[in-house]
Amino acid sequence: MNVEAIHQQINEGLQYLVSKSRRHPSNLHNLEWLEKKKVLAEKRKAEIVKATANIKWPKNGGKVNGPTHYLCHYRFVYKQGDFFYIEEYGENRIAEFSASGHLIKDEAIPKNFTISNQDDREYKETMDLKSSSISFQYDRLAAIQYAERWWNEYNPKFKNFEVNCTNFVSQCLFAGGAPMRGYPKRTVGWWMKNNDWSFSWTVAHSIMVYLSNSKIGLRAEEVFSPEKLVPGDVICYDFQGDGRFDHTTFVVAKDNENMPLVNANTHNCRKRYWSYEDSTAYTPNIKYKFFHIMDDKSLK
Repeated sequence: MNVEAIHQQINEGLQYLVSKSRRHPSNLHNLEWLEKKKVLAEKRKAEIVKATANIKWPKNGGKVNGPTHYLCHYRFVYKQGDFFYIEEYGENRIAEFSASGHLIKDEAIPKNFTISNQDDREYKETMDLKSSSISFQYDRLAAIQYAERWWNEYNPKFKNFEVNCTNFVSQCLFAGGAPMRGYPKRTVGWWMKNNDWSFSWTVAHSIMVYLSNSKIGLRAEEVFSPEKLVPGDVICYDFQGDGRFDHTTFVVAKDNENMPLVNANTHNCRKRYWSYEDSTAYTPNIKYKFFHIMDDKSLK
């Protein structure tokens, strides 16, 4: 197998990404994604000054004359005025070689953010009287530290899901001291316990409903501009703009323009720009909800 062809293909794309030119090699497999990242950086008055990729090939060496799955870990260094930061992104890819070992196909594996189980549509936030006396003070630093530690790994203390974005955000909030409530009713509260969980813990649309309505324990204030968010807050995404929210991210930092940078799972990423305009899931109809996490100290 001509594995070097994959390295060459990816490196050519990264070279194009950091160049100021719009001219690109004609055979780039990742061109649409690279173009989106380049346009988004320009829109933000930012520049990608360095880009690298670390390829993790399967231990068995991959298949000849068949598809081979591998992981590509990207690191992008952004310069925005006098401000520098590193964005990281894990991408699952699939390559296919001919019988003679030549590269035929190399592309990202698309992931569906939507969970197929539609029972979560029944989720309704209700007041849990037993939890009405919960006192909660949010430790944002602890939540951010958790998001930085586990953005590209899975904590074995929690169940992992193929669509893991909301589960990851819930774990970050819990690490910041947010109290669980509602067990064992899956349609009530926010919890994961005894190998079971509420819809709001794992489903993007349900955590949006929960944060919009909760009045005790973990709760939030919806704000209507991303600039008003601070590290430790949450963003929900409706990619199609159809009223059904598909994705959740956790704010870990702000850029030089006071815009959120987020960590997320499903497509694992660190310090990604909040708008997801460089995502394959992005559509012009996208809608967002911005939640500033509140606690008892916030209300005093």
